[in-house]
Amino acid sequence: MVLRAIFSGVSGLRAEGEAIGVVGDNIANVNTVGFKSQRAVFQDVLGHSILAGTSSALPGSGVRMGDVQQLFTQGSLSNTGVSTDVALNGDGFLVVAGTVDGITGNFYTRAGQLTIDKDGDLVNQQGLNVQGYIANADGTMQASVSNLAVPTASLAPFATEEITVTANLDPRETPAVFDLLDPDGTSNHTTSITVFDSLGTARTLDIYFNNAGGNLYTYNVVADGADIAGGIAGTNVLVSTGSLQFNTDGALDTATTPDLNVSFAGGSTPGQIITMDFGQDITGGGTGLDGTTQFSSASAVSSQSQNGYASGEFSGLAIDGTGLVQGLYTNGQKIAIGQLAVAKFRSNDGLGRAGQNLWIETRDSGTAALGAAGAGGRASVSGGALEASNVDLGEEFVGLIQHQRSFSANSRTITTADEMLQELINIKR
Repeated sequence: MVLRAIFSGVSGLRAEGEAIGVVGDNIANVNTVGFKSQRAVFQDVLGHSILAGTSSALPGSGVRMGDVQQLFTQGSLSNTGVSTDVALNGDGFLVVAGTVDGITGNFYTRAGQLTIDKDGDLVNQQGLNVQGYIANADGTMQASVSNLAVPTASLAPFATEEITVTANLDPRETPAVFDLLDPDGTSNHTTSITVFDSLGTARTLDIYFNNAGGNLYTYNVVADGADIAGGIAGTNVLVSTGSLQFNTDGALDTATTPDLNVSFAGGSTPGQIITMDFGQDITGGGTGLDGTTQFSSASAVSSQSQNGYASGEFSGLAIDGTGLVQGLYTNGQKIAIGQLAVAKFRSNDGLGRAGQNLWIETRDSGTAALGAAGAGGRASVSGGALEASNVDLGEEFVGLIQHQRSFSANSRTITTADEMLQELINIKR
């Protein structure tokens, strides 16, 4: 029994020494982005077989460190201001692909220090390609997962196809007859809007509103001759005209809005078609109140927009809470590039550590289930932020004290048993 006590003490020294290594690893990685702490799991060692049917009162043979459990609790998020940094808030992992230590395949990480490499690919700090769903031209996402590439080339211009105006036109205005030679002096209200031709050149269109009486307003779209093919600079060119009929409640009853068919000077697309939208009228099935109205208040344009833009240079990335990656351009446009894939496992504890802030899939973890952030219980994404290590230094230091005391106590077990053996040997004398 005395020898058993010595061996039990030795097992305690060994187990506590290994546990100190786990604590040391945690402390060493306190500033490692996305690091998940671990804890030593101790198991007692039987001194006999459980199949022998012997009494459970017999002493065991000490202790051993049976496993090292990974703790996947959430780390705190800190804003970095770096647009390509991402942090996961919840369960899941970013997916990266490449070769690590001779192993090629998918790896999983919580460290979102991403960047754009020389080839325009979105990669992590080890140069592994970030995986996601590439955006189609219509803004939808492809079903399969692949490398996310950032198109850093100039964004081509987009010719204006639609103009939307929301306004109130005062019925108390004195009716006026529009004269193209003096549009400002012969209209009741006017607004200007900048549109773009097929080459991305900005063009100005003026819209003049005239009260025609009987709850009817007409409008005329005018351009400077310098902007129109064959026009003369300084001479007004009538591009289009239409009418807005209101009911007695001030709602838009019928909108007669012919498409603009305009050939801009120098534009590569002759006869550019632009539709006019003043809101859904009653004739078209709407309420007539969601756009342009005719109430007894001063005429004013509350909002106007158009869908064209000039060419732009790539200026950076923006990543939202769903992992949608958008390219930012100097012309103010945001173009969807793709969506980050987030992997979820049945057992995070079963993942294997691969180093470099990476995990690999194992039999114990189950197969990775890929999906969009925030879907199916997956983590949401915080752009411009990183997840800190979940190591609690206070807890680790307490653990150091516990393991140190236990190590010392086990050494006392050995020395005490040794003294007992010495007394036993001395009986012979």
